[in-house]
Amino acid sequence: MANVVVIGAQWGDEGKGKITDLLSKSADVVVRYQGGVNAGHTVVVQNQTFKLHLIPSGILYPDTQCIIGCGTVIDPKVLIQELDQIEALGISTKNLMISQTAHVTMPYHRLIDAASEERRGNHKIGTTGRGIGPTYADKSERTGIRILDLMDSEGLRKKLEWTINYKNVILEKLYNLPPLEPQTVIEEYLQYAERLRPHVVDSSLKIYDAIQRRRNILFEGAQGTLLDLDHGTYPYVTSSNPVAGGACVGTGVGPTMIDRVIGVAKAYTTRVGEGPFPTELHGDIGELLCDRGAEFGTTTGRKRRCGWFDAVIGRYAVRINGMDCLAITKLDVLDELDEIKVCVAYEINGERCEHFPSNARLFANCQPIYETMPGWKKSTAECRSLDDLPKQALDYLKFLAELMKVPIAIVSLGASRDQTIIVEDPIHGPKRALLYADGTPVSSQG
Repeated sequence: MANVVVIGAQWGDEGKGKITDLLSKSADVVVRYQGGVNAGHTVVVQNQTFKLHLIPSGILYPDTQCIIGCGTVIDPKVLIQELDQIEALGISTKNLMISQTAHVTMPYHRLIDAASEERRGNHKIGTTGRGIGPTYADKSERTGIRILDLMDSEGLRKKLEWTINYKNVILEKLYNLPPLEPQTVIEEYLQYAERLRPHVVDSSLKIYDAIQRRRNILFEGAQGTLLDLDHGTYPYVTSSNPVAGGACVGTGVGPTMIDRVIGVAKAYTTRVGEGPFPTELHGDIGELLCDRGAEFGTTTGRKRRCGWFDAVIGRYAVRINGMDCLAITKLDVLDELDEIKVCVAYEINGERCEHFPSNARLFANCQPIYETMPGWKKSTAECRSLDDLPKQALDYLKFLAELMKVPIAIVSLGASRDQTIIVEDPIHGPKRALLYADGTPVSSQG
């Protein structure tokens, strides 16, 4: 039995959906612990593409229980659309459970999010405009609507009549937007409640029961470490905690119940939205990475900024999350390059720095220090073991593992499930994986 957290080791979009889908085969329960519809996982199964925003990737396995934890914020309209799409493909959603204490994204959250971002002008954060930040703000302000409120029609009417009138003042006076009609919103959300009611549970209790029965539990987050509200590149961050510690808070389990933390990182680096990005590429190589990697956001379709692998933020992610091992994705995107650069440190004010600076102004002025490795100039898409990889590709992986000081357990070489090298099964396998420079399997705790 193993309880495993899968986290993004960069700025999100690392391919967590595919890795979670792969690991879900060995999991009995998959739990989403934070974020909202501002995130998305793309999973390709037998040439069929699934784009999931709220429902855990494990839904594609018929015997796997899937739980949306209390740390998420749920837009019922989007969730129901996902349910309809999945069921239309013949996939059962009977095993989906929704935390009764998860907060609900309302229409005024979306309106305020979009209007606030527009009002920022040149100081935009780069939000998706899906209302996530305002939903979490109401949660902290203790004025939020929770899933359990949707289940109580009389109580919901009382809460929303006051809340919508209050939000209308903000919409009209601050943003010059038309007010919402309380009764229209209330009736809409009561309809959503009836569709979701069969799935609503005490999720913390369900997870605890699964742990007591020694089930394998996979905790999946959205976004990535550098977008964490507390530990990311603030203020260009999300409104929740994608880091491994967020799995405990966002599901209601204690830290002693977590066995392993798996970080997911691309073989290069991408970022969506605003904020500093030291290794960003602006020329032909950046365009090549974008085109070959299909670097467009699952949720917004926005083009992702692309750059070389950044081992400084990688080491930071290892430290913040307590990672046991890594999954490296999209190695195949680098197949055509003559040479590949890796950022091993930064130069800040003329001094070498090997650690991520928390000061945003310092980070914005970081100059990457690169080491260059030869490319392999051949396709890796059909490789299914480490022995199949070109020597230069294997050397590149070893170099990343050495820089990050954490072993590599999985290598992804394309979007499909079968385009993967499993060095070890992080759920059922021993704590052993590809290590550092020589590739010898040794303890990932060593």
